[in-house]
Amino acid sequence: MKITSGDQLRALYGFPSGRSKDKVLSKLEKHSINFIENAPFLVLSSNNAKGKLDASPRGGQSGFVKVINDHQIIIPDAKGNNRLDSLMNIIETGYIGLLFFIPGLDETLRVNGKAYISTDTAFLELFTSEIHTPKTCIVVNVEAVFLHCAKAFMRSGLWDLKTQIDRNSFPTMGQMLKDQLQTDGIPETRDEMVRRYMKDL
Repeated sequence: MKITSGDQLRALYGFPSGRSKDKVLSKLEKHSINFIENAPFLVLSSNNAKGKLDASPRGGQSGFVKVINDHQIIIPDAKGNNRLDSLMNIIETGYIGLLFFIPGLDETLRVNGKAYISTDTAFLELFTSEIHTPKTCIVVNVEAVFLHCAKAFMRSGLWDLKTQIDRNSFPTMGQMLKDQLQTDGIPETRDEMVRRYMKDL
């Protein structure tokens, strides 16, 4: 049966209760701030005016996202491939969702809010320690923040070294792109890719 209504879903799952219902906060507090300041990685989700969705990974040293106050954080837009999918979506709709990760920790932190792109010098100066000072940053005005339980990470064993595959058993990015784009020539090796990326970190 295809589920087509919220009522059908609720008939199957019921409603949240207790902590899962009450844990959503409207601003940052000491634990969510500490989580953000220790997270070296996040996934940024956004959508455009037509409802097309996108999810983009963002990373840096722990604390690369700056907490300004209990309602505002700033994300540097590190040098990338210039697709600008997330930035264009933010311009179109002004909303984003964030999922923060800390290696070794099974819990994650979810932050949703309004966002805009800024070239404000005062904001960009927060990131002068970066190898490449960002051209822009994403200013997020927090509307909802909550901790997400550990079950997905426990099921996946994401941080467990025993779950890691041998990189050499998996196609390189160069090989996958060559096959997908059906291009000629010798694909870029993993070592060549790493050396090229290191120049732009």
